[in-house]
Amino acid sequence: MSKLNALHDLYVEQLKDMYSAEKQLTEALPKMAQAASTPELREAFEMHLRETENHLQQVHTILSELGENPGNKVCKGMQGLVEEGEEVLKQQGRPMARDAALIIAAQKVEHYEIASYGGLRAYARVLGYDAAASTLDEILDQEYEADQMLDDLAEGGILQEGLNEQAA
Repeated sequence: MSKLNALHDLYVEQLKDMYSAEKQLTEALPKMAQAASTPELREAFEMHLRETENHLQQVHTILSELGENPGNKVCKGMQGLVEEGEEVLKQQGRPMARDAALIIAAQKVEHYEIASYGGLRAYARVLGYDAAASTLDEILDQEYEADQMLDDLAEGGILQEGLNEQAA
């Protein structure tokens, strides 16, 4: 474990944490996509997998520009969220109820990422890392969009029932 003597140290530590988190997600999202019973949810997971792979590369680039290596840090927060998602994958039941459970598991992940990237963006701004702050802002926007897409799938729209209603 590294020492936290300055905001820069915390920033690097948290970037490494998110690198690990994104790496774990690149392994979990294909399983979630395969388990989804509706094409819309499957597509949402597959689209977010592509974004996640890009986020992983972007975080690696930010670390490289700082002369840092992601190392072998394990994001324990994401590890727990992924384990919760894997529990859903093992559950039997009606497909729509499982899809609703997959959505909430995915939204927990999105909220973790939103909190993490929001903090990292703020740190980057304070530290004067403007290019990194811009990149982190783009990632944060994509995480918000992913969360909103999951909301839309869960709640439906004017012309369709959401997965929550179908699972009821």
